[in-house]
Amino acid sequence: MEPWEMREWYAEYLDACNRHDLDDIRSFLDPAVRRAHLPGGVDAWINDLADLFHGFPDWRWRRIQLIVEDDRVAAHVRASGTHLGPFRGIAPTRRHANVAEFAMYRVTNRRIVEFSGTDPIELLALLQP
Repeated sequence: MEPWEMREWYAEYLDACNRHDLDDIRSFLDPAVRRAHLPGGVDAWINDLADLFHGFPDWRWRRIQLIVEDDRVAAHVRASGTHLGPFRGIAPTRRHANVAEFAMYRVTNRRIVEFSGTDPIELLALLQP
């Protein structure tokens, strides 16, 4: 894809994420997607997002900066939501979380095949008493 196409592709991906449309998100992922330090595969990715959306039903991402080079996308986004459901063993706190996220994607045939990015540990730290 040309850089402008990759930017449009990423905007569509982020829109699917912000709508919490797991089926649409799945269409952006290679079935064998690899994630640094996380379980691989599309089902693991979707399950992690389902857990996030259950814990934070209003979770949204806002793009801050996007860099495209060849088959790579580097994204800096701001993510936020209110902890209204259980998330990774933590009961709802009703706290609002606002975190910076950084991600690197490798994209082939309009699907994410590799991902590395910010660890959710920052989010978990915000929820602790």
